[in-house]
Amino acid sequence: MFKGNFSFDLDFWKIKTLPLIGVDISSSAVKMVELEKTGENQYRVERYAIEPLPRDAVLDGNINEFDAVSECVGRAWKSLGTRNKNVAMALPAAAVITKKITVPAGQSEDDLSFLVETEANQYIPFALDEVNLDFQVIGPAPGEGDEIEVLIAASRKEKVEDRVATAEASGLNALVMDVEPYATQTAFELIQNQFPNGGRDRTIAIVDIGASLMSINVLRNGQSVYMRDQPFGGNQLTYDIQHFYNLTLDEAETAKRKGGLPDSYETEILRPFRENLALEVSRALQFFFTSTPFNEVHHIVLAGGCATISDLDDTVSGRTQVNTLIANPFADMELSGRVNPRQLATDAPMLMIACGLALRGFDPT
Repeated sequence: MFKGNFSFDLDFWKIKTLPLIGVDISSSAVKMVELEKTGENQYRVERYAIEPLPRDAVLDGNINEFDAVSECVGRAWKSLGTRNKNVAMALPAAAVITKKITVPAGQSEDDLSFLVETEANQYIPFALDEVNLDFQVIGPAPGEGDEIEVLIAASRKEKVEDRVATAEASGLNALVMDVEPYATQTAFELIQNQFPNGGRDRTIAIVDIGASLMSINVLRNGQSVYMRDQPFGGNQLTYDIQHFYNLTLDEAETAKRKGGLPDSYETEILRPFRENLALEVSRALQFFFTSTPFNEVHHIVLAGGCATISDLDDTVSGRTQVNTLIANPFADMELSGRVNPRQLATDAPMLMIACGLALRGFDPT
């Protein structure tokens, strides 16, 4: 799993176990999570916050309205009530080029860095001085005793700088830049023990359903074997509400979040949306089967804002015939007195990325 700090020129490698607030900037909200380590693989949720973003402030993963986003980051941090200003952030997968390469084992870090940069020139369609480049050693290459697999990740510098700048405008220090699917994988490590035998030798699909995108990341023994984005998300439900009840888009979004819709909403709007969403998940699995040697998924984990929709897990399970659960990386954590257990259980699926980023503060690598 990629756990690099996404930079060779900002001395990020020197940071070890500095407590970090995980900051997830999605298209609909800024989400923050602060954790405390209480023992070996044991954590306490100290604080978390979700601050809605104005419509179109973030488009296709890009920060479209800098002032609006930075102000939202500032409000979210203020609502946390913490003194910690060190944060970990993430880029969307679409903003990052990743490539697995195989190199000889036994390289020094300097030699490995040189090899990575040499290989990166073949795969990155930009000059290296225009990108932030990082890599992570995955492990021995399959069937090759004297070679290792390395994951390269690169992004245009302006993509990284935009997110860093939103933190700095709020007085925060961005110390780590990760990639959203890998941050989700980090949080998933807290969930996998809910499966028989810890999910070992099982194919598990993490389906993150946000406002505009549904992202699928299929894991096998902790390694990603497939990733894909599909243009479907919670915005479709907002549009359905808008058109059916003759509301403005903002009125529809408010009604979706806070309620107040007619009793017929469940049967006329929400149930068909759940069915369509489940159909999209089924299609995503079919793409996976036709694109890889795999022909079975054993478990589905639903994350993102849409995963909070009632009965969605049952609907997806019925459509796909695959065991499905709602993501909750906090299920086995202690909670501070500042955290409402019932509200956290509701919000947990949309906090996967922020949780994974907060865990980076306890990563000694």
